[in-house]
Amino acid sequence: MKIDLFCAGLLRKSFCGLVVMMLLLTSGCATLGHEFPAGQVSSIKIGETTQNDIYTTFGAPWRTGLDNGMKTWTYGNYYYSLFNDGSTEDLVIKFDKRGVVASFVFNTTKRSK
Repeated sequence: MKIDLFCAGLLRKSFCGLVVMMLLLTSGCATLGHEFPAGQVSSIKIGETTQNDIYTTFGAPWRTGLDNGMKTWTYGNYYYSLFNDGSTEDLVIKFDKRGVVASFVFNTTKRSK
């Protein structure tokens, strides 16, 4: 009886995994994160721009965390494709204890125009 239940659960998980894999293969792409105004990155000034300024300009971050005790916000837009070139953009901002930008990094795979 326990073996039958185990096998049924295993088959159900295998089937679900197969369905997800088939969807990924047929669509050929995956998107993570959300768009943000990457053109506004140049407006960020270390030691001047506040957390509120960042929120007003870029909206809610996709991820938040801590790095060496500093609050970090990450904005990311990641598009992966099996059939075409993918594209990625991410902005990671670290805030000091006053809520002011201490540092930031912006990376993109998009070509400059």
